[in-house]
Formats: sequence, C-alpha cells, structure tokens
Amino acid sequence: MLQFDQTFYDFLLEHQERHNRTYHFLILMNSILNAAKRIQHYYLTGALRGHLGLAGSVNVQGEEVMKMDEIANDLVKHYLKRSGRVIHAVGEEEEEIIPMNVEGGRYFVYYDPMDGSSNVAHNLPVGFLFGVAKRNLEGPEDMHLRAGREYIASGMFVIPTGTFTIALRQAGCWRFHIDETFNYVRPTLMQLPENRKSWELSFNSANRSTFAAKIQKWIAENEQKYAFRYMGALAGDFHRILLNGGLFMYPAIVNHPDPKKNRPQGKLRLMYEAAVVAFMCREAGGGAVDETGTSILDIVPQKPHQRTALYLGSKPLVEEIGLVLKGQ
Repeated sequence: MLQFDQTFYDFLLEHQERHNRTYHFLILMNSILNAAKRIQHYYLTGALRGHLGLAGSVNVQGEEVMKMDEIANDLVKHYLKRSGRVIHAVGEEEEEIIPMNVEGGRYFVYYDPMDGSSNVAHNLPVGFLFGVAKRNLEGPEDMHLRAGREYIASGMFVIPTGTFTIALRQAGCWRFHIDETFNYVRPTLMQLPENRKSWELSFNSANRSTFAAKIQKWIAENEQKYAFRYMGALAGDFHRILLNGGLFMYPAIVNHPDPKKNRPQGKLRLMYEAAVVAFMCREAGGGAVDETGTSILDIVPQKPHQRTALYLGSKPLVEEIGLVLKGQ
C-alpha cells in the first residue's frame, strides 16, 4: 500500500480554507519555501563550489560577510519580489528597508537569510529565519515597523538538516521534515514539554563573566539542574529547546574587559531574530523577554536593525529569569 504524507502546502491550504482566508499567504509562503530549498542546495554543494568562505566584505552589522550570506540574501530577495505580495522587507544583510510591491503588496517580511553563518565554514547547521506581518486592510497603511505581537506568522529552516518550523497566529507551532522530493511533509504540533527532566540550558558559556552579576548568580545556582547544550546558531539552539524545553539565553554584554565590546542592549536583532523565535515560542506554550524582563513581542522597533538581549523558552524558566531581570 502506498502511503502519502501531508505536505506543507496541503496543510496550509486546509488552514486557509478552514478560516475562510485568501490564498495570498499561500503564494507568499511558496516564495519563502522556494528560497529555502535553493539555500539548502547551495549549502549542500558549497564545499564543492567554493561557497563556504568569506566574501571579502562587511555588512551593516559590522560583521564579515560569508559567500553563503550573499547567496542566501540574493535568493530570498528574488523570491520575495517574485511573489508580488511583499510591500517592504527588512533583511540582515541590507542596510535599508527593501521596497518591493509597495502599492499592491499585502505583507511585511523580516528575515535573516543565514543565521549562525560562522558555522558555514565547518558545515554545521545554520538557519533561515523569517517573520510576516500584514498590512492594514481597514485603513491607510503607515508603513511602521511591526512589533512581534503584530506578526501573523514566523518560521525557521534549519539547514542542511531539512527541518522547517512555522508558527501561525493562534493556530500553533508546527514542524515539517524534508523528504526525498524536497517537499516538507508530516506536520507535527510542537508544544514545549512540561517535564523538567528533558529541559536544557543554552548559552555561550565563554561569555558568562561578561553578563550582569544577577544573571551570573542565577546561572551558578541553576545550571546543574539541567543539561547544557549550545550550537552557536539561534535557529539550531531554539530547534532543540522547542523539542526538549528549557531556556536559551543571549544576555547583554556589560562586563567585558574591553569596554568597547560591551553590548548593553544585547546582540541579537529584534525584528528578524528575537521576535521570530519569540512568536514561535509563544505558539508552542513558551515565552521570551529582553534584558529588562519585557516581553520580546511587546517591543516596538525604532529602527530596522535594532538589537536586543533574549531569554527564550519554557514559560516557568522565562518567568523566573524575568523576575531576576526586574530585580524582584
């Protein structure tokens, strides 16, 4: 007997029809999946084609650009424009907001085409992160940058492992796996586990002495309670947290021996990194806060590449660390 797995497109089509919605979002997601598949292909063949080295330039973040950064960014921009559904996009590698179909588009897309690109040279997992917000359909659109609470969807591809996780507003967080035909199949509803036995802590332990004293104290008192895992790519580390539960932390750097390297606002980008995973985490039953204990999803961005600290994962741990951050 033949067995037929439900594909992502089947899943999303059923979702749109169940809620009596248009197919515009389906068209947008088709463009995003096409970009992800191309990125996956270039990554898998990167060592053979010489795509895994440095590009010889520095991006708007002040970071050295990998060749795969440029390739992934070009792919995402191409497919988003081709969809005809995107008004503006904000991408990590682009200094300015990217205008697309300003008059006829329906969505704003915020994306990081190659999360964790320092892993590229070692053929380790990286991510493609995206968040989607809808234009105001009931009045004039002011083109403001959206807070995470205004997203209608967010997702991440972990490359080259072939997994795709997407959260739909008030409809859960779902994981898909790529099959031999390069289709994403077998939707699995993700819920952060309540059993603490599987929970993990994930953070860059080498930086712990640079964290605020209250965070160092919390780590010292709690790290023995949980397994420790850290991959060095937000998408990969959050991928584990979604399945096992626990807490991912990227605290602000405030005690670095070289004051120039302090990052009191945090390092991760709000719109296309922190808000993306925070939205997914909320739909999976978790939460996310910044260095002040404020919900990541409530932060209204003031600029496209705004940075933030991030504490993300199982709600009890996020609430606990949030009280510490607020000094309670």
